[in-house]
Amino acid sequence: MSASILIVDDDPVQRRLLEAAVTRFGYRGVSVDGGEAALKTLDAQGGEIAALILDLSMPGMDGNTVLKTMRARGIALPVIVQTAQGGIDTVVTAMRNGAFDFVVKPASPERLKTALTNALKVEAQAGAATRSARGGVLTFRDLVTHSPAMERVIRLGQKAAASSIPILVEGESGVGKELVARAIQGSSPRRSKPFVTVNCGAIPDNLVESILFGHEKGSFTGATEKHTGKFVEAHTGTLFLDEIGDLPLDVQVKLLRAVQEGEVDPVGGRGTVKVDIRLISATHRNLMERVKEGRFREDLFYRLNVYPIFVPPLRDRRDDIPHLVRHFMAKVPAQPRGRVMDISTRALSMLQAYDWPGNIRQLENAVFRATVLCEGDVLTQEEFPQIRAQVEGVVVLEENIAAAGPRPDEPAAASRPAEARRDDPPSMAEVKGGFGLVKALDARGNMRSLAEVELEMIKLAIDHYNGQMSEVARRLGIGRSTLYRKLKEYGIDPDTGRVERLIS
Repeated sequence: MSASILIVDDDPVQRRLLEAAVTRFGYRGVSVDGGEAALKTLDAQGGEIAALILDLSMPGMDGNTVLKTMRARGIALPVIVQTAQGGIDTVVTAMRNGAFDFVVKPASPERLKTALTNALKVEAQAGAATRSARGGVLTFRDLVTHSPAMERVIRLGQKAAASSIPILVEGESGVGKELVARAIQGSSPRRSKPFVTVNCGAIPDNLVESILFGHEKGSFTGATEKHTGKFVEAHTGTLFLDEIGDLPLDVQVKLLRAVQEGEVDPVGGRGTVKVDIRLISATHRNLMERVKEGRFREDLFYRLNVYPIFVPPLRDRRDDIPHLVRHFMAKVPAQPRGRVMDISTRALSMLQAYDWPGNIRQLENAVFRATVLCEGDVLTQEEFPQIRAQVEGVVVLEENIAAAGPRPDEPAAASRPAEARRDDPPSMAEVKGGFGLVKALDARGNMRSLAEVELEMIKLAIDHYNGQMSEVARRLGIGRSTLYRKLKEYGIDPDTGRVERLIS
């Protein structure tokens, strides 16, 4: 059966044209007229949809909102976004929100076919990789890291492995908290015992208690069989509770008792069940803040936070990126054309310049996609269009838009007066490092002063690195004390990055 492509566009003419095109490509087109209808279709037919062609500019729920909602619901389908010329910022946002590729309206059939072919190719390989089970016991020697920032994590984990003390692993989503938990279990006396994982944030509130502690047959509507629960499944082994901060308050009470007493009460049961487990919890939230907000029990927090381990984000251990990239490349199944053997220096530098908000999980997905789509034996910048669009955002998108020609309703740039062209998208020469605009000349064509350029660079770095002053200083090649001195000289508030006074 041919793959189904969901077409989302408020323009009925565009929908008909796209549906005819995907039919010619050998796929089945499913058309809807907006974002809300797209999400309803995904809920109803999600298993049948292989990819989406999504218009970004729609009334009501726009394309970027659809992308964010899909990500929040865990809908992992490749999305090709469409944009009219000039929507540079919107497309960059879409790529950040997880879009697989983008095309400029009106897209040529060849461009659209290439985008769909690549999307479905990566999706098929990802499915095969997911189905292949990973065996063996993980230890700290198996963690791919050469970063000093991870040395403390490994030291703490190795010390904790020798005991049964409760551990709380903290860190942003995608940093590898579960890998750390598995390494602790694999280095402990319980290495040959069960390792049971529960994502507390993915369980409906009304089922959390049953899944964790079990239930008896007939204890509630739908309980047609007895269920032992994750605590009992993990008996003598390790129970890993991911996203512990999302547990409902009423379940937190029973969890506290289970941790303190080593016993659980199945739903509908007549007695308690003794369990012997090693509990490792993980969260990307600030649990102390949730305690202050009344959303997490203080007594449970202190019970779980006996031995905290913080896993730093990937942007704080960029030295790991080259090693992780090559590790992930080696994991991708060999393609018919042969295995990709290396990555270019420029591509690696680009990956190290990116901040990776999705951390290691995002890096792995990006390398997997690039390796599957690479036509040669070396990965280049061209195989990372999403990352390149964000590191060199304006330039890359401008090249694509320029290639499609001017809009019918927009005069050519050469025919417009110089004053009108002054606010045009920047040229390649005006983009430095891909992080923003630092112009050497003023509006009259004269050289700007070093102080003006330096101020602009500092503001740009603070904005790009989200106010992380250590990273700003490192990237600018100056010490923190020098950076703060310059902030004071230029009247920049280090907390907000705002300029309180202008250079005269």
